[in-house]
Amino acid sequence: MVALAVATVLALSLGGCSVPPDHAAATERRDCITDFRPDTDYFPDKSTITEATNFTLSYHRSYQVLTVNQPYPHGHPESYVLVRCGAPAPQLTGELADAPRVSVPVDSLYSASTTHLGMLAELHQTDVITGVATTAAVVDPQVRHRIDDGHIVAYAPGQQVNVEAVIAGRPAVLITGGLDDPSYPKLRDAGIGVIADAEWLEATPLGRAEWIKVMAALTGTEQAATRIYDRVRADYRAVAAEAAAAPPVDVLLGSMYQGSWSMPAGGDYAGRLVLDAGGRYPWAAEPGTGSLQLNFESVYARAGHAPLWLVTTDWASTAQVLAADPRYGELAAVRDGHIWAAAKAIGAGGGNDYWERGPARPDLVLADLTAILHPDRHADHHFVFYRQVAA
Repeated sequence: MVALAVATVLALSLGGCSVPPDHAAATERRDCITDFRPDTDYFPDKSTITEATNFTLSYHRSYQVLTVNQPYPHGHPESYVLVRCGAPAPQLTGELADAPRVSVPVDSLYSASTTHLGMLAELHQTDVITGVATTAAVVDPQVRHRIDDGHIVAYAPGQQVNVEAVIAGRPAVLITGGLDDPSYPKLRDAGIGVIADAEWLEATPLGRAEWIKVMAALTGTEQAATRIYDRVRADYRAVAAEAAAAPPVDVLLGSMYQGSWSMPAGGDYAGRLVLDAGGRYPWAAEPGTGSLQLNFESVYARAGHAPLWLVTTDWASTAQVLAADPRYGELAAVRDGHIWAAAKAIGAGGGNDYWERGPARPDLVLADLTAILHPDRHADHHFVFYRQVAA
């Protein structure tokens, strides 16, 4: 499920710490500069990017530059100037002269994708969230509590960005979901910047997870992000190394949707997870980071014998699987009752924590997958995202 693309808002003065009245309480947590000194490095904790390829961060004493290489599919690079709260606006030239500027750390944030929520939760920064595209998909209990209390609004009902609502809400920043959107020109004309979060275009699980450092750049939590990411990366690599020592297991991926079977290509995020878990599937050598659109017959011919089938559909039983498409009954994994769904943690509104928290914690996703593929080695594993579909 690709997140809805929306916009980024700049509502703060870069020359100081002025914020909307309803954000007054949040000002205290921002730790704005009160005595600016041009020779001081106001970003002592710097993020180093090791796995992600779709963004860069550079530091310049009182501001940092975030560049998203591909803000949406086939899009051109976009740069954003993140100025430390209380510092004067830097005098920039070239492409950065007109780049959007955001005062950081932000005190409020609108999010287009639940993926952002998972990363902010890891950083203990969910209190800055004041808007989400839609509330139904949210799983995190703290965020849901803020929704119920009226502290978080939905600004894109029906997958349409309500431009007037975004402007009226005056968030410090609104982050897109990595897609282009026709509302962006209107938002820019209103003086609102747009920052793209395109982590879903990363080809590797660890590359996606490293976008937590973008959230850290916005919230001033670089040190925490480095600590969290280093742990996730180390745990992921340890699990992958253990899985590599086991015999490979044939796996069937994807399912039918609107007449076609969506099968991850070899460079796709989901396919990489399965390969790192010690699985193999016939389309692993296909280039690309997206999904291949296949017919049932071709999938059955090459992978119908696979003993395991991994899906993201929220099927509760084999009966529901067969009701979706009777041809599924021809698959070995269906006959033997070995269907696993990434749907263990479903929120009250139908949101799936696999999509919300999973990108930030690929180590936990990989641990689930290795336990499915190699149950003899992980008999006591506690599943976080996956559950077996009942017979």
